[in-house]
Amino acid sequence: MSDSAIQVCETFVSIQGESTYAGLPCFFIRLAGCNLSCTYCDTPQGRLPGRPIPISALARKCRASGAAMAEITGGEPLLQPGFRQLSSAILRTTHKPVLVETNGSCDISAVPEGVVAIVDIKTPGSGMHMAMDMANVARLRPIDEVKFVVVDRKDYEWARRLVRRHNLADKCHAVLFSPVSPGLPPADLAAWILKDRLPVRLQLQLHKLAGMR
Repeated sequence: MSDSAIQVCETFVSIQGESTYAGLPCFFIRLAGCNLSCTYCDTPQGRLPGRPIPISALARKCRASGAAMAEITGGEPLLQPGFRQLSSAILRTTHKPVLVETNGSCDISAVPEGVVAIVDIKTPGSGMHMAMDMANVARLRPIDEVKFVVVDRKDYEWARRLVRRHNLADKCHAVLFSPVSPGLPPADLAAWILKDRLPVRLQLQLHKLAGMR
């Protein structure tokens, strides 16, 4: 296994909270650096410079954690040249599910086979929707998931149009709608989804509800 290093903000074990894998103990690797500045960003530390850690050491630490799965997040993990090598090494070493959470601005073709991409599509309320690489819609695989963080009713209608226009529910494993918190009451978002019979899942930040990071 290569000893190439990658810039890391932090590693920790917590409950996976934002995908269909929510609820499972997960080993997180937060890579350093981000190219976006969302209005509701809750991980500003991800934009700070990281420290170099050998990829082989991260894979060993993930295996030793005993967690049911691993997630590479950020920041924006696809910005780092060593991302593909890191995710492949963890998958090969642990033989457990590996997720990567990406902000949707980078080409997800860099995500290796067998690694699940959780792809944010930024809404206008994020202030970053013009930075999206919408070609990622065509790159989605059956194992991938798409996430919209919804700020208000206008965001919901914008996301609804995209879901319907691109038949997103047929292109990937799941489409997730999450209310920005604090801000949009989850009950309001649930009511809109039900009224429109939209083929998406309501998602709450389970790790925060459980009092975790």
